[in-house]
Amino acid sequence: MAEENDNSQEKTEEATPRRLEKAREDGQTARSKELATMAVLLAGAGGLLMFGASMGASLESIMRDSFVLERSAIFDTRHMSVQLMASAKEAALSLAPLLILLLVAAVAGSIGIGGLLVSGKAIAPKLNRMDPLKGLKRMFSMRSLIELVKAILKVGLVMAVAILILNLRTDDLLSIAEEPARSAMEHVVWTMAWSFFILACATIVIAAIDVPFQIFDHQKKLRMTKQEVKDEYKDTEGKPEVKGKIRQLQREMAQRRMMQDVPGADVVITNPTHYAVALKYDQKNMAAPIVVAKGSDETAFKIMEIARENKVEILRTPPLARAVYHNTDIGGEIPDGLYMAIAQVLAYVFQLRQFRKGRGEKPQMPKFPIPSDLRRDV
Repeated sequence: MAEENDNSQEKTEEATPRRLEKAREDGQTARSKELATMAVLLAGAGGLLMFGASMGASLESIMRDSFVLERSAIFDTRHMSVQLMASAKEAALSLAPLLILLLVAAVAGSIGIGGLLVSGKAIAPKLNRMDPLKGLKRMFSMRSLIELVKAILKVGLVMAVAILILNLRTDDLLSIAEEPARSAMEHVVWTMAWSFFILACATIVIAAIDVPFQIFDHQKKLRMTKQEVKDEYKDTEGKPEVKGKIRQLQREMAQRRMMQDVPGADVVITNPTHYAVALKYDQKNMAAPIVVAKGSDETAFKIMEIARENKVEILRTPPLARAVYHNTDIGGEIPDGLYMAIAQVLAYVFQLRQFRKGRGEKPQMPKFPIPSDLRRDV
């Protein structure tokens, strides 16, 4: 039933980042064949204009060396293979710049939209692609109709540009018949090269239309229903029961770490029935006292129990304990307003330790000043 409901919903929601990432992993991204075709044609036409003269000279040299033989070469059995290797080398060197340019253009045109993507899933064999019924459905789909219209428009545009070029070049082409053979051949080559370049420029119009369409079509394919968005959110964030269990485990781990720091505290201040806060101060390494542990109810009793086991001083100061508990975080420094009170606590603890060692009189617990904005009654 859920699947039927999903299928009946309209895909009105934009693809989520996770959906886009999964699509790239599956080899699905926006691609424009027209952009790649335009890049290759323009590179080829531009390459012919840039390197055509040098390639023509190399071809002429190869033809001359291949068809002109000296008498001594006729009787040399190795001459043919040596000449073939030399001709192949010269041809490769002359064609290399054009081929490299075409290779760069082909790669750039392919990754022009969608970026570089390497995915084995895109080329993996799929049996559903061999289904003849689905093949017929694709042949008569709206996408096939759009591709047919695009092909007709491309052919029409190229033919229109070709006819325009012929009309503009008619007098120039007819004048070639009156030129000497060598200059006529050069004239024909340059005329063809420039005509090819102008025809290639016509594909810019085609690519300019196709690229936005392919991006839009790709985004449309990846759209999601509201239910799919909700399901993905559940899968990503996890079910409430699982998240609750994870939070519980995290709290237990944090509490265990906190309890391990209690033995190193200098003092534990308590509201005996509700709160306990363990404080530590290292004059050399700390700018102010920090809270190493705090808790209420059962956690507070556990902190006091560990403190007793490790002979950490415990002071019953309900107002101060409440103020520190509600205005600090574990591992954080005490607020400025409580500096004086905590300083008096640490001084009292130090004097108490000295008294227990037989040094000095027993100190009296002072009244700890607590600013009104930090005071808590419960």
